[in-house]
Amino acid sequence: MELLQIIVLALLQGVTEFLPISSAAHLILADKLTQWPDQGLAFDIAVHLGSLAAVLAYYRQDCRRFAVSAWGFARRQRYDADLDLLCKILLATLPVALCGFLLHDLIATDWRNELVVAAATLVFGLALWWADGQQGRRTLLNWRDALLIGSAQALALLPGASRSGVTITAALLLGLSRAAAARVAFLLAIPAIGGAALLAAGKLPANASSALLADLALGAVIAAGSAYLCIGVFIRLLEYTGLRPYAYYRVALATALLLTFL
Repeated sequence: MELLQIIVLALLQGVTEFLPISSAAHLILADKLTQWPDQGLAFDIAVHLGSLAAVLAYYRQDCRRFAVSAWGFARRQRYDADLDLLCKILLATLPVALCGFLLHDLIATDWRNELVVAAATLVFGLALWWADGQQGRRTLLNWRDALLIGSAQALALLPGASRSGVTITAALLLGLSRAAAARVAFLLAIPAIGGAALLAAGKLPANASSALLADLALGAVIAAGSAYLCIGVFIRLLEYTGLRPYAYYRVALATALLLTFL
């Protein structure tokens, strides 16, 4: 891969993975506009692992508490608030894990075309716009929330929908505040991204050249750094800007995709 291609694609992945604007739409648009050769499965996994490292680092305190609580339950059957949230996150992950496993080939082929991505970008962008006006004040996730948000997350398997956008939209419609909705969406990203990368890793070839490994490492580092910064900026600006600017951007992006590929 050319250095410019590595930098651009890794930055796109890092920046768009956690913003509610659809990483798939941007990657497809970049591919069509540049005519770069396909970056390959290994690179996709590397930049997703970079994004995973970013969200783990940003929410390291939550992850540490989850680990301590899980260990405490294993040793003394002590069930606390952190373990309760962890169990809800795991419950919310089940729908997307099941759908991703069953529909993997369909998602990677028939659904991955420009018109599907443009339509999903537009429809779910409008849903995000509407949900931003319905936000509530709740900060705690209940079991019903977890199941419904998790079921909504399965819709994000449709390229262009945006995993963070769909989960934030569902959380807002259930009455969570913007900050709580974003936190839930980003915590849900940990098992979702990790599971997807693990599933894809089973299709990798056994050997890799040193040049390929260097490309993968660079892509992962760039994706991790840009994703970490993006999460921080998004969280800080959320209460000031709301989510409608991202919805407007999605409408513009969908329009650009339609004008480019129709």
